[in-house]
Amino acid sequence: MLSPHEFATLMLVKAAPEQTSLSREELDTLLERQLAALEKLASEVQRPRRTLHAVSVVKAIARKH
Repeated sequence: MLSPHEFATLMLVKAAPEQTSLSREELDTLLERQLAALEKLASEVQRPRRTLHAVSVVKAIARKH
C-alpha cells in the first residue's frame, strides 16, 4: 500500500516530472517498487517517469473510488 505522500509523488511524476526532486524519499520508494523509473534525457539530466505498473495501480485505485 502506498502512503499518501508516495501517492502524491506518483501524481507529481505524472503531472510535472521536471519538478519532482530526485532526492525525495518517496521517489526512492516508488523506484524500489518499480512504480517509477529514471529516464536520461539528451541533456544527460535524469527525470522520473511512471512505469506501466504504476499506470495499472492508479487505474485500479480509481476504479475503487
